[in-house]
Amino acid sequence: MSGLPGCPECQSEFTYEDGEFFVCPECGHEWKTGGEPTEASDGPAIRDANGNALADGDTVTVIKDLKVKGASLVVKVGTKVKNIRLVDGDHDIDCKIDGIGSMKLKSEFVKKA
Repeated sequence: MSGLPGCPECQSEFTYEDGEFFVCPECGHEWKTGGEPTEASDGPAIRDANGNALADGDTVTVIKDLKVKGASLVVKVGTKVKNIRLVDGDHDIDCKIDGIGSMKLKSEFVKKA
């Protein structure tokens, strides 16, 4: 139909071109237009609010005040979070924040430091 190749991971036909990459919106797989797989082929790349790829062990900064569910605490803008761990799910970052403890964050509310 569109002339674009199907996704090599899930065989979806709904791929689109993004610069020099093809992207599958169904599984998140990205690959170069030359057919060479990228580091994102391990799974969907988790990106921060600015579009930078995140990895385990990165340090990020919170860009918005975040209320902590079930507590009267707030994670303030500018809070640095060190040594993050990427996980699958709605909240894709596991971390520990000083003064609060273990938390799960959404990558859209952080930027890479």
